[in-house]
This record gives sequence, structure tokens and C-alpha cells, in this order.
Amino acid sequence: MMDWTGKRYWLVGASDGLGEALARRLSAAGCALVLSARSGDKLHSLARSLPGKAEALPVDVTDPGSLQAAYRDMGEIDGVVQLAGVYWPFGAKDWDATQATTMAEVNFVGAMNLMGAVIPHFVQRDRGHIVLTGSLTGYRGLPRSAPYTASKAGVMALAESLHADTRGSGVRVQLLNPGFIRTRLTDKNDFRMPFIMEPEKAADIVLKHMEKGGFQRAFPHGFGLLFRAAQFLPDALYYRLFA
Repeated sequence: MMDWTGKRYWLVGASDGLGEALARRLSAAGCALVLSARSGDKLHSLARSLPGKAEALPVDVTDPGSLQAAYRDMGEIDGVVQLAGVYWPFGAKDWDATQATTMAEVNFVGAMNLMGAVIPHFVQRDRGHIVLTGSLTGYRGLPRSAPYTASKAGVMALAESLHADTRGSGVRVQLLNPGFIRTRLTDKNDFRMPFIMEPEKAADIVLKHMEKGGFQRAFPHGFGLLFRAAQFLPDALYYRLFA
């Protein structure tokens, strides 16, 4: 079991949902936190409500300079958790170019910008913990989710490649692939969401994975197995079942 006492982590995308729930779990475990998102008011309110040491540091993940300046200003950290994301449910038949580009910029390019701020320093000192957030939807294409699925598939490939680069070093890279979590983002869906989880339950899973897990965690477990198994289906059968 990992001892969080004395550790300091940067949570990017911490203002609500899974990010907020994970902040509460980590703070209760004794971890000091730097909380980032675009919403300064929510961050400051969350920081004040936590039992442990926490500071709010608003950033814009689409601005590399914002992330690099924040990382310079915060001082030494032990790890970073990437949770920032946006979502609108649509695909080819109701394509919204602005929203599609925003999902790509926040979800995928934002993760790349964050890595640009932290990973050169982690590699240089040969120490650091990186947690990136993909999605079950990123394993294979799904209807009415092309921009979101593509952005999350990019994050998953990024995590896989960084894990390959850092294996055997002091830098540890992990990937989270959650299913449906009840947040303001999933509130936009007008369809049934199987096995939807509350943010607090999801945060418990994430914390356990960070403490002692391997590289990748797809959850909830049964739903995750379904999506991972679907990768091996022939195209004709996969699209007959899922599209």
C-alpha cells in the first residue's frame, strides 16, 4: 500500500466530477495537492474544503505556456493526474465542427501540452508518477461519438507510448479507462448508460490503481472486459453489434 503522507500531486481537471472526488480521496489519505482547471472559483472553494494541504492554480490546458508557467510556479511535485475533458454526444449525422475541434484540443492536445510541461523534468530527475485518463470508448469506434472517441483514443496511445519509453526507469505512467461516470458531461446523454458509476466510487477505483495497480485499468470491470474483448472481433461482426 502506497503511503501518501508527504506526497504532492498536481490534479489537472479537478473542479468537479471525478477530479473533485479524487482530490477528496487523496487529501484524506495525506497527499498535498495542487488543483487546476479553468474555473478558479470552484478550485478555491474545493481547496478550502479539503482536510489536507491544497492550493488552487487555474490553468488552460489548451495553452502550453499556461501549463509550463504553472509547473514552474508550483515547485516540486511527485506526480500529475490528467483529468481535464469536454464532451458533446454526436457523430457524422449531426457534426458540429466547433465542438469537435474543442474536444480534440482539450481532451487530446491538452494532455500533450501537460506532458510537455512535466515529462522532460520527470525524465531528467528519473522520478515521477503520471496518470492519464482515456475512456472505454477509446478502444474502438462507436456511433454518435466520433470526436470524443478519437480524442480519447489519442490519449490512450499517448499513455501506451510513454509507458513503453519509461519502463524500467523511475518514471511511472498509468492509464485510466473509465466507463460512464455521473457528471455534468454524462448528463448530456439522452440514452441509457449501462453500469453508470458515481464519482466517489470511481475515485476509489482510481486511488487503488494509483497505489498498487499496473499500467492500465478499465472500469467498471465487467463493462471494461466487454470493450477490450471487442477489439478482437472481426470488423463485420463488431459493426453489426456495436453500430
